[in-house]
Amino acid sequence: MGFGTIFFIVVAAIVLYQLRSVLGRRTGQERPPFDPFSRPPETGAAREQGNVVTLPSRRVGTDETPAVGIYDGIDKLAEPGTPLNAELRRIRDADPAFEVKTFLDGAKVAYEMVVTAFADGDRKLLKNLLSSDVYQGFEASITQREARGERMQSSFVGINDAAIASAELKDREAFVTLRIVSQLISATTKASGEVVDGDPETVVEVRDVWTFARDTRSKDPNWKLVETESED
Repeated sequence: MGFGTIFFIVVAAIVLYQLRSVLGRRTGQERPPFDPFSRPPETGAAREQGNVVTLPSRRVGTDETPAVGIYDGIDKLAEPGTPLNAELRRIRDADPAFEVKTFLDGAKVAYEMVVTAFADGDRKLLKNLLSSDVYQGFEASITQREARGERMQSSFVGINDAAIASAELKDREAFVTLRIVSQLISATTKASGEVVDGDPETVVEVRDVWTFARDTRSKDPNWKLVETESED
């Protein structure tokens, strides 16, 4: 094995380590898809105290260690006694790894990834994040855009708000619907550069209602985007 081969192996290992630290845990076969909903590794005090996010304290009710309720995160997001709170609790019961904050953080990342991938025509990434039905719709739009010789230019500015609107557990299948308000710069242009839709210099507010789903029995931690809707 020559020096050049060893050098590229070392560089590849460094790049993979950096990607893993930025994107989080990957799942699947060979080159698995990025899971925006996975938890970052524990560090520092969290590692010493154990996973207090998902597990209740072992010494519940003692003066030294206050009780940590498994529904605390849900109760902060949705008022106890409401349908939303009840359904989120059902999802938590079916999947002890489910945490609403982790889910919301992952959903925001997934939203940006999907919007950017659609603009770039990145079918491979979209296929990893979307259900088959939603992917078919996205892929058809990309194909039509390419057939017309058009290109979509998009810059993701940021998310102003992302809130869980509803949740439901159906036969161990968890569904969580979010209302997302984001800001984008988007324009579709012809090969000549002529703008046919949007404005390449104007930031617009976009309101979407997206539903993510996951089989709570599956070992795959990925949630899939199963439905999209735009709010005027």
